[in-house]
Amino acid sequence: MSKMYHKEKSIQLKSSASALYNNLSVLRIAPRCLTYFTVVHANVVNMVSASWDGLNYSHRQLQSKEGNVATSSSLIMQAAWCVLPSRDLLVLTSQKGIQMYESDGSIMVYWHALDTPETPTAKAVFARGIAAVREKYICVGVSSGSVLVFDVPSKGSNITLSEVLEEHKEAITDMASECSGNLECIADLVSADDSGLLCVWKSGEDFQLLNKIPGFDTSCSSVKLWKGTVIAGYGTGQIRLYEGVTGILLAEVNAHARWIYSLDIAPFTGLLISAAEDSWVRVWHLSLTPETNSVEIEHMYNECVTDTQICGARFCDGDGYAFAVTGYDLSEIIRYTQA
Repeated sequence: MSKMYHKEKSIQLKSSASALYNNLSVLRIAPRCLTYFTVVHANVVNMVSASWDGLNYSHRQLQSKEGNVATSSSLIMQAAWCVLPSRDLLVLTSQKGIQMYESDGSIMVYWHALDTPETPTAKAVFARGIAAVREKYICVGVSSGSVLVFDVPSKGSNITLSEVLEEHKEAITDMASECSGNLECIADLVSADDSGLLCVWKSGEDFQLLNKIPGFDTSCSSVKLWKGTVIAGYGTGQIRLYEGVTGILLAEVNAHARWIYSLDIAPFTGLLISAAEDSWVRVWHLSLTPETNSVEIEHMYNECVTDTQICGARFCDGDGYAFAVTGYDLSEIIRYTQA
């Protein structure tokens, strides 16, 4: 296996990464030759802006909030950028609610409080799973299994909760929208939960459930949607590829020895990255043959981050030329670029 990637200089963080699924988000700001990174630590989001020449870094920390209260001890479950045609927002989900910021983290434009039960229950309450869908929707998952659909105007803070999708019975783990840019794909959102159930949706004024793909009682921790194909990573270390609309299993790979924490896809090239508790990051290549309705998955590259429980892995661009990795208790983002 040829050496596809080499290690670059790491980016230091103000505090270490928590052991959360998909604990890394990346946003390229091409006009300014910058890349933004976010990594969650307890009730804080570490945000780093890095110039492409590697010379300038600026840091910002965002605290979890409750409404207008300045700071909160509630744990943040995820931070992710949502890229819509008219604007980019940074969305934070916590045990108390959902915070939406301008993409540089400077201004909080919206806060949505989660319904907390009057009497304490055994079930934890939190939001997790974030996806921008089509022109104007941001979808966020909740521990009850609900998916909240927010309607986002092209500017300003008049964001509204337009719909609640009630198909999951377990806590939402992750969500993804169609990332290929192909407008002919019928499905444009997939949601996953702790039982491994996948729901495939078509967005619109009313979101339509297209399909439910059963999960065999093993948690699906990370999910992607590319050219109508659902790519799901599981606690078993397996990756499964399904045709979204029909739910047909196209491929299954025993990718990791332990729990998968993160998947990402480079939409322009079909490169797929998987990262797990077993310290391994693996890069795969997907090729779809629409005529025969088949998909091939080829193993391209391995990287071991020794003694590290990897919790986040993201490509830094649409071609998969570079990727970044975070690990539990590591106070750095490790970066790799193609050799």
